[in-house]
Amino acid sequence: MKPVYPNVFKDESVIDDYHGTKISDPYRWLEDPDSEQTKSFVEAQNQITEPFLKSCVHKDVINKRLTELWNYPRYGCPKKHGSRYFIYINSGLQNQSVLYMLDDLNAEPKVFLDPNTLSEDGTISLYSSAFSENGEYFAYGLSESGSDWIKIKFRDVSSGTDLSEVLDKCKFTGIAWTHDHKGIFYARYNVYESKSDGTETSANEHHKLYYHRLGTPQTEDVLCVEFLDHPKWRIGAEVSECGRYVILSIREGCKDNLLYFSDIGSLPNGIQGKLQLTPIVENFDSEYEYVTSEGSIITLRTNKGTPHYSLINIDLTKPDPNNWVVLIGEDSKDVLEWADCARGDLLIVCYNHDVKHVLRVHDLKSGKQLGELSLDPGTVVGYSGKKKNHEIFYHFSSFLSPGTIYRCDLSVQPFQSQVYKDIEVSGFEPSEYKVAQVFYPSKDGTKIPMYILQPKSLLLDSNTPCMLYGYGGFNISVMPVFSVTRIVLLRHLGVITAIANLRGGGEYGDSWHDAGRLFNKQNVFDDFQYAAKYLINEKYTSAKQLIINGGSNGGLLVGACINQTPELFGCAIAEVGVMDMLRFHKFTIGHAWVSDYGSSEDEKHFQNLIRFSPLHNIRVKNDKDTQYPSTLLLTADHDDRVVPLHSFKFIAELQHVIGSRANQKNPLMIRIDTKAGHGYGKPTTKKIQEQTDILCFIILCLGLKYYD
Repeated sequence: MKPVYPNVFKDESVIDDYHGTKISDPYRWLEDPDSEQTKSFVEAQNQITEPFLKSCVHKDVINKRLTELWNYPRYGCPKKHGSRYFIYINSGLQNQSVLYMLDDLNAEPKVFLDPNTLSEDGTISLYSSAFSENGEYFAYGLSESGSDWIKIKFRDVSSGTDLSEVLDKCKFTGIAWTHDHKGIFYARYNVYESKSDGTETSANEHHKLYYHRLGTPQTEDVLCVEFLDHPKWRIGAEVSECGRYVILSIREGCKDNLLYFSDIGSLPNGIQGKLQLTPIVENFDSEYEYVTSEGSIITLRTNKGTPHYSLINIDLTKPDPNNWVVLIGEDSKDVLEWADCARGDLLIVCYNHDVKHVLRVHDLKSGKQLGELSLDPGTVVGYSGKKKNHEIFYHFSSFLSPGTIYRCDLSVQPFQSQVYKDIEVSGFEPSEYKVAQVFYPSKDGTKIPMYILQPKSLLLDSNTPCMLYGYGGFNISVMPVFSVTRIVLLRHLGVITAIANLRGGGEYGDSWHDAGRLFNKQNVFDDFQYAAKYLINEKYTSAKQLIINGGSNGGLLVGACINQTPELFGCAIAEVGVMDMLRFHKFTIGHAWVSDYGSSEDEKHFQNLIRFSPLHNIRVKNDKDTQYPSTLLLTADHDDRVVPLHSFKFIAELQHVIGSRANQKNPLMIRIDTKAGHGYGKPTTKKIQEQTDILCFIILCLGLKYYD
């Protein structure tokens, strides 16, 4: 039955002038999350979506099966701080993982911090943390309802009790301890008069770096760095291995950073006021990431002149670029994703080779490769190690493996890793499935990698349902990882899954990223649409049986693609998507995305953005028989990364323009969660509820059956 959509008010008086082009914004009022109009809109949408999802006769069994599969023990990598080890463990269905303490690796774990005790519904999560250099103090940031805002607290490790002070209004901050164990560097924004609980939309500006001394109130914290002339800059701080220097990474967008340092070890009275900064990099032209240091020589990961990234050494006593030294040069194909120091004289270096991770061991002094740690095709999803320790741990995962944690004693050569924890999911047999990687041609002939997962027993034909996932942005690589939802799709719904590694990501370095950002953004949508065409042409599926899915920047991807080629898809799931490309930069941290998207305030970028902005390209096709695919948007009230107004405005316009047509039988709906954010820290119960609803929507729209 065709849904009856709410009659949403359109304010035709709201018209913006973009460089001489008039653009109507009739749903501007939906940008106010607290208005009664917006609340009524949310309620009206829920009255359509919730009954529809509840009508799925398989909902209870789907929820039960997801719960059964989710109920497996999950572990993080052990990390040594001081004389003790710490490890995150989730017994299976706990809303948040628990941090345990061990006296040694063979000792019985003891609960050190259990976030599940902080709220009844599990919506308070551990967002960030750092131990003091001696391992005796623990600073930890807590997020409520998935918001990016955090409160930082402190715990005495030996007693397990919290100190009295709490640091408020913190956002987009690391936690960097000074090596005297007396305090931390952290960043926060000005204290707003308006609310800052994760439901606001105001822009985040004037990030400032502070130093907090243990045992003192936040009001006494020392302002160390601010850039009053650059309100959009964000400040990150790390203390060097020797403790003498603080390294500052300054960002305006999501690409390239400035680099400064301050010699805090030379301050006669400690940190009392603003730090004297020495510039290393003063232009936003490349990426620079601190890896380790030896005295005044710091090692950085950079793409300066090396689009696949390299490691360089800079002597802080002579930081001029003419004195920089290449430590590990750029690989001709593989991308250097990260590096860390261990055993005092070694570097552990992770490379991305055709969307599979490779771990290599190099000499810190010469950069020479000394060995490689064996890995199956997959992803290193976790790592722990320190320069002063001889052991490292790393967590391997793949599409068919929830994970194995390895320990490697680097004091023993040749380097060999031993299994520390092997993670298994009850009722899941990896041997029943197969994974293939293909390289298909996009519109311009570029070969795009894509993974395809399917049961070995499944006989493919054009009627096989398939879910295609994509992201394509911000230099982020979509790597092989395990997913319970994917197993339910494969095993119980007969849905094969495909993961396309689109341009705009980081899979092949800077050129891959640049080929999918700014004026090249259409390449990302073409890559995704040609992935769909490949799956259809190769008889994996048909357009009516093809589901597309993406979140955040991937939500933009889904929104743009259903506008451009609705005939290619049977169902679309767009999670927390960026849908208004003309105004995204005005809300919370949206201004940081200009580095990937451009801004409508620039005329050339406006002309580019208006071509694909999902909100502004919802149009009836010339072929009057073409429907939009069944579409489900997902957002949440505390998403202060991609604020809900994007999804609100998009669904309102989609229902008005497309849903009002007599031939549009496919549903166009939105699921609006509460006490949830962009995704980070979401409790297990909410994850299972959300995935249940997504699967029910797919079942209802494609007419799928559940197989035991």
